[in-house]
Amino acid sequence: MERKTELKHLYREIEIIAGVYQIKNNITGKVFIDSTRNLKTINGVKFSLENQTFHNKELQSDWSKYGKDAFSVDILEKLKKEDSPYFNEKEALKELENKWLEQLQPFGERGYH
Repeated sequence: MERKTELKHLYREIEIIAGVYQIKNNITGKVFIDSTRNLKTINGVKFSLENQTFHNKELQSDWSKYGKDAFSVDILEKLKKEDSPYFNEKEALKELENKWLEQLQPFGERGYH
């Protein structure tokens, strides 16, 4: 029982890192960009794609067509949290995502947006 309590305590101390990531189709060059408050959830995104339940239908279609080995998933930037009572993580993350959308322009033939 002590071990279980210790593991719970260690889990609570793990830092949750927010950021922006991309899923790139290495065959077509198309890119999907998204943000998350916990970068560890990228595994859940991969799981959704593998199980045909991802919300972006065009990306899902290409994932099914080309297979997971045709794609790479990369963290573009981690959110730097400010130690301020006025810091709004959700807004800051959206701004970071918009920065990358503007920079990479993953629209039309270039992406899944």
